Amino acid sequence: MVRIPAGYKSKEEYVHAIFSSIAHRYDLLNSVLSFNRDKSWRRFAVAQAGLKKGGLGLDVCCGTGMFAIEQAKVVGFSGKVIGVDFCENMLARARINIAKTPYAKVIELLHGNAVNLPLPDRRFDCATIGFALRNVPDIPQTIAEMARVVRAGGKVVSLELCWPTVPVFKQLYYVYFNYLVPVIGRLGAGASGPYAYLPDSLKDFPDPDQLKSIFERAGLKNVRYFRLTGGVVCVHVGTVE
Repeated sequence: MVRIPAGYKSKEEYVHAIFSSIAHRYDLLNSVLSFNRDKSWRRFAVAQAGLKKGGLGLDVCCGTGMFAIEQAKVVGFSGKVIGVDFCENMLARARINIAKTPYAKVIELLHGNAVNLPLPDRRFDCATIGFALRNVPDIPQTIAEMARVVRAGGKVVSLELCWPTVPVFKQLYYVYFNYLVPVIGRLGAGASGPYAYLPDSLKDFPDPDQLKSIFERAGLKNVRYFRLTGGVVCVHVGTVE
């Protein structure tokens, strides 16, 4: 169970405060803490989304825009990508990141909540979410909302951290994730709370098979998942019927 510090009314409020405080360092720390593997993970996840040139993609909890940029590379200048996030500071950082790419006119950013997307039914070719399912207040509702806005035959894709299962590596990763990540995060972000929250957020998160079942209960078909980099991340993919 994620520990909510005194002064916060809900997990949602706490998560908003965390990401507001680390938005300026989020991308750098992602690269450092993942040993620069986060970029290849996003590319792999987008490759599973079934996007094509001229397509329409959605990234939920888009954060600093890096997943949306990967989608934009696929849909090209004739396509469109929408990014939705509830944290204004992360959206501000996304605008800066997107402005450095050729895709400023391809990507549109919206302020909105993952559990109640401000979007019409059956509109998108895919919906992705990266490193954010751990943070939403209601995982099944978030997946259901993503499925709602994707057209029939389109994909819902989640890229998320998970616990590796390979012997020895599993134990080494446990030490790294639980003890070293908070220290590195504190040095990089200048605060102890945000990256102490990271190990906490994974403790009660569904394992890959449980998350697969949540996808299926949301009505998604042909659900499968891929473990990457020794199992430290997992990509789930489901098809809207």
